[in-house]
Amino acid sequence: MVFSSLSFLCIFFPVVFALNQVLPTIKAKNILLLIASVVFYSFGEPVYVVLMLISALANWAAGIALTKTVRRRFAVVCAIVANLGLLVVFKYADMLIGCVNGLFGLQIPATNLPLPIGISFFTFQAMSYVIDVYRGEVTAQKNFLNVLLYISFFPQLIAGPIVKYHDIAKQLSDRHADVSDMAYGLRRFCIGLAKKVLIANNMAVAVDYWYSVAPADLNALAAWMAALAYLMQIYFDFSGYSDMAIGLGRMFGFHFKENFNFPYISTSIQEFWRRWHISLSTWFKEYLYIPLGGNRKGKARTALNKLIVFFLCGLWHGAAWTFVVWGLIHGAFLMLESVIPIKRMPRVLGHIYTLLVVCLAFVIFRADSLGQAGAIFVQMFSAWDFTSASMIVLMRQMTPVFVVAFVCAVIASMPVKDVLQNKLSSRKSVYVSYAASAALLVLCFLSLSSGAYNPFIYFRF
Repeated sequence: MVFSSLSFLCIFFPVVFALNQVLPTIKAKNILLLIASVVFYSFGEPVYVVLMLISALANWAAGIALTKTVRRRFAVVCAIVANLGLLVVFKYADMLIGCVNGLFGLQIPATNLPLPIGISFFTFQAMSYVIDVYRGEVTAQKNFLNVLLYISFFPQLIAGPIVKYHDIAKQLSDRHADVSDMAYGLRRFCIGLAKKVLIANNMAVAVDYWYSVAPADLNALAAWMAALAYLMQIYFDFSGYSDMAIGLGRMFGFHFKENFNFPYISTSIQEFWRRWHISLSTWFKEYLYIPLGGNRKGKARTALNKLIVFFLCGLWHGAAWTFVVWGLIHGAFLMLESVIPIKRMPRVLGHIYTLLVVCLAFVIFRADSLGQAGAIFVQMFSAWDFTSASMIVLMRQMTPVFVVAFVCAVIASMPVKDVLQNKLSSRKSVYVSYAASAALLVLCFLSLSSGAYNPFIYFRF
């Protein structure tokens, strides 16, 4: 995005936060946050602000229509089709054109439309609103500006977490942020920023290099290191953004649900998906898996439902077969775990099994093509050449900064904080957390001021 992190930290957020504190009413605060959200999105996607506004207007109108028509099912289907159509046009059109051209030998030109930042996130939130109104879980919002704020709220607009309307409906008109909320939010923001800037960015430099060289140039150690570094990069990149969004939301009085819960300590793929990208997995569960029948219609139907969900989960991440295969792998292992008693496995073996599946699947997720992923797999399990020449590609990125960041990533991916809090008194724990947050913020400023910044992975989803 054109809008840099330093600009956000030093200008945009402090100004918006200060104005929010002095405004007397929720209505005035909502208008401020709405203007700020539109301005924030405009810095990255000035043209597609109109697209987001049209999406919000259409879904608000659909919510109103659901209260006035007897053909409610038809109305909600039309709204869902319209939302999915938006995604198809801007995200999947070229993939579909490529498939048609390949199958029928045609030469239909690609659209080459730029992908609007965060379109998958705000579209899923828009559908959440319409479906919640249809189900009667919330009343239709008569105030269009409230629906627009729900869809466009800047902390989580472009990379989540996906906020379901029924979780936030009351907060749009009644919320409060006291000193403890602001302190918690600021601390959470600093932690998220550190995850991104100090860990994910350093992982990204090495990962981008290892994936840019020919797979044949990677020996087994380099291939495994590339896979493990990306395992850490994507987790700290995305969980870092989620932490920042949750923290900023709390400072404005919004309480967003957690999006990650130490997924790499999981002992099964099923547990992994209870801890990884929780907002997306619960969205698919509530709005797709359960309506399809969930696990209520026999084992065969349950297996089919899981495959459908994870096929779409993979496709949600991007218009490429690498994402689809990644999703289907997770769906396949979930089905396997319903047959094989994975939970009876010793915990250590469960951890190894889960991390191995997740790590190898992320190789496909990160690769530019299935062919590249396959070539990297070959190197991971066969390139046992550790001569000086073969180690050059690995050692070029094994800098002291990278090694320290990787070790910190491994430690921070485990619930070490909970162990430390149990050993410290509540007061000491608070003091330590504030001191650590302040130190991390200073380190982040130093890193960002040097220009060492990479875009968030999930901005392209």
